[in-house]
Amino acid sequence: MQAYLDVVIRSVSAILLLLLIAKILGKQTISNMTFHDFVTGITLGAVASNLAFNKNIKSSYMILALIIIAGTSLLLSVIALKNHKMRKWISGSPTVLIEGGRILEGNMQKVRFSMDSLDQALRGNGIFNIEEVEYAVLEDNGMVSVLKKEKYQYVTKKDMKLHLQPQSFPLELIMDGTPMENNLKNNGLTEEWLEAELNRKGKKISDVFYGVRGTQQQLVFDFYEDGIQKPVDQE
Repeated sequence: MQAYLDVVIRSVSAILLLLLIAKILGKQTISNMTFHDFVTGITLGAVASNLAFNKNIKSSYMILALIIIAGTSLLLSVIALKNHKMRKWISGSPTVLIEGGRILEGNMQKVRFSMDSLDQALRGNGIFNIEEVEYAVLEDNGMVSVLKKEKYQYVTKKDMKLHLQPQSFPLELIMDGTPMENNLKNNGLTEEWLEAELNRKGKKISDVFYGVRGTQQQLVFDFYEDGIQKPVDQE
């Protein structure tokens, strides 16, 4: 029984420590990772798994190792921010794969990036015809950024000289059927106002699964009762 309890304590400690370290290192560690983030993530995972299950190694050693790894990673992040040359070594640097509409085979071989991978990355950017591409860049986080040739680029409102309306950040009003009191209060809104808006639609707050005020101040509500008798993905 003691052995099981020890595993539980070590496992919970490992999770809590990793959460704390991730909080300290910042959101970049859990986003699309650079070389530095990838190495840090794998190393932390390996040490944490040993902390949880390897009883042959003292917990204090594993905790110390996690602290040292986190500290080293944080130090490297600071160095990368301050020094451009070190940043390229620590985090990597972008590689141009297509320039002026021409595929750079040498660069692709250098980073071991195949045509299949390039085609897949272009499709992920909504491009199925490679002749649409002016530039494609393999970023240091492994993602491919694409600039289309001018004749294939989308027309914007600015291009068409249309009247531009000011936009605001979407404001969540109701989530899981519960009014977001802080959001309402911080934006000068009340539950009474929200109820009045819903009454116009013949609904109540309890009928709403999710409600949001959009970028153009429009109100959008999703109700629990969708009126869909046979959802497509439900058997």
